[in-house]
Amino acid sequence: MFDASRAGAALRAIRERRPLIHAITNTVVQNFTANGLLALGASPVMADAPEEAGEVAGKADALLINLGTLSDRTLRAMEEALRAANAAGVPAVLDPVGVGATAFRTEAVERLLSAGRFAVIRGNVAEVANLIGRPLPIKGVDAEAVPTAVAVAVARAAAERFETVVAATGPEDFVTDGRRTLIVANGDPLMARVTGSGCLLGAVVAAFAAVEQEAFRAAADALVAFGVAGEIARERLAALGPVRSGRYGIALLDALDGLDEGALAARARVREAEEMAAEGGGSA
Repeated sequence: MFDASRAGAALRAIRERRPLIHAITNTVVQNFTANGLLALGASPVMADAPEEAGEVAGKADALLINLGTLSDRTLRAMEEALRAANAAGVPAVLDPVGVGATAFRTEAVERLLSAGRFAVIRGNVAEVANLIGRPLPIKGVDAEAVPTAVAVAVARAAAERFETVVAATGPEDFVTDGRRTLIVANGDPLMARVTGSGCLLGAVVAAFAAVEQEAFRAAADALVAFGVAGEIARERLAALGPVRSGRYGIALLDALDGLDEGALAARARVREAEEMAAEGGGSA
């Protein structure tokens, strides 16, 4: 189901169209997210005032809502932006950071899911599990690894519950619309040691959703592209000496900037979840 040539065409479209991505994201990673979108080829706007969020979202090519540093003020902005995006036909991506960790976050996500529709929900497996009332181990906003079969079941259940595409990330990533499920094995462990890498991934998903009509393909393309960039970043640093997390964040941005269709085609490691069952199961 994964088409590397189509993913490459979507990457090329981002560079050619420079879609405007409205990111209401957490204050810790605004700069990193904006630079990551620019490196990919998109154009970021980080408007989080309730007074203008709806107006900006309605003019954007995609909307990212990230709950990282949540407040009553930003929640109002998110609701305004989501309604405007839905009205204008602008695809919206939800990153429910830390849902299940506190009552406030859980209630905020419930409000957002009631306020409008999301093309993609992107979170780690524990966050996705908490969305559907199946708590998995979570510490702060970080999740523990879970067996592949559990992750697939959780992602599918969430996609069916919310009638959307779910991208559940971890050591391996899972993309599903409830009927089709892909497992993406691209990426590098150092990505988890860079503050904001997951938040940037949500923005990358939004960028691909801006140029690819089918949300399932957009999410899969984004996960592969981001994972491949993470692998390239480590390889480039390793050629220079010991790989450190501080330098890795910059290398990741550089890798996104230089990412091309050939790298996606050569490096994509994607399989259908059904293949796992045929092989006798396994865990991430």
